[in-house]
Amino acid sequence: MSVKAPVTALYDAGVRDGRVRDDAAQRRVLPALDAIVRGLAQTPAPRAQGGGGWFGRMFGAQAAPAPQGPRGLYLWGGVGRGKSMLMDLTVQAAPIAAKRRVHFHEFMQDVQAGLAAARKTGAQDVVRPVAERIAAETRLFCFDEMQITDIADAMIVGRLFQLLFDAGVTVVTTSNRVPEDLYKDGLNRQLFLPFIALIRQRLDVVKLDSDRDFRQGRAGGEQVWFAPLDALATRAMDAAWDDLTDCAAPVPLRLGVNGRTVELPQSCGRVARASFDDLCGRPLGPADYLAVAEAVDVLMIDGVPRLGAQNFDRAKRFVTLVDALYEAKVRLFASAADEPERLYPAGTGSFEFERTASRLREMRAATWGRTEAAEATA
Repeated sequence: MSVKAPVTALYDAGVRDGRVRDDAAQRRVLPALDAIVRGLAQTPAPRAQGGGGWFGRMFGAQAAPAPQGPRGLYLWGGVGRGKSMLMDLTVQAAPIAAKRRVHFHEFMQDVQAGLAAARKTGAQDVVRPVAERIAAETRLFCFDEMQITDIADAMIVGRLFQLLFDAGVTVVTTSNRVPEDLYKDGLNRQLFLPFIALIRQRLDVVKLDSDRDFRQGRAGGEQVWFAPLDALATRAMDAAWDDLTDCAAPVPLRLGVNGRTVELPQSCGRVARASFDDLCGRPLGPADYLAVAEAVDVLMIDGVPRLGAQNFDRAKRFVTLVDALYEAKVRLFASAADEPERLYPAGTGSFEFERTASRLREMRAATWGRTEAAEATA
């Protein structure tokens, strides 16, 4: 691999073997990612020390300056433009062990668990111990699909990122929105504005302006999305279930999540089936959907309706569910009122749903999934 252009070298290799479609807009971003990887290679790793380590000492009376890594990157643009792929190449190219790549929902779940643990200790600043743990283990922190929809999350993320920046952690993040549009029109948004200024101060903001959605071009295989919701869709879902499970007698799938039980009505091995209402009509959250995504290789969802203001809460849960399934490479079968691009045509939340529709389209490819369907019941 080229020392001068490590991410570009991986990109070129992907183009040569057909895993990456060469794109001029993506290539314009590569020099910035190469600079980050080179900077990490040239920045000395912090040395572990007694008495709480270098990070704990930096906040004490005798704090020593944290080694500063290279300046990070905020990469934004439309859905399906290759932002996550470029981030993955950066993580792969970085010649350090202390690196982490995480999706927003998974990250916030981890943070909430850390905050709860800190509260039990009586800590006055519960965000600081979480930041200390991350910074002690991480020099490159890659944060995919930043999307702020809650003021509590907004305040936590702002405080956490300030501490990570101060600790010398290099942050690379992706988003569908320019920083100024994060948490747009949100309640008490003025409290979030300092974080936007912090992003501009500490990260290079770059737009990935490709006019192609690479997910739309992927070849499809077996049919996994059945629309509209009619008798034909029901029969097709039943046939897919029988094929995947060999008509074995299903049992409920019960998952313990934070002291509660999340139940899907039918499962056979690592194939599960539930209705849209089972999954999105109840007050489930990211932790629940992450548990589902970890427990199954194939998920079948019956009855995805049209989405909009009339069922906004359910639509938000569906977006979170799809994110969890996508990150875990779960094979998805669904019956729905319409094609993904037409499920949420207008209104509050329709912009965010464009990314979900793009992901649903990508998940229809024959090669999608972390295992072959035939192995799912093993």
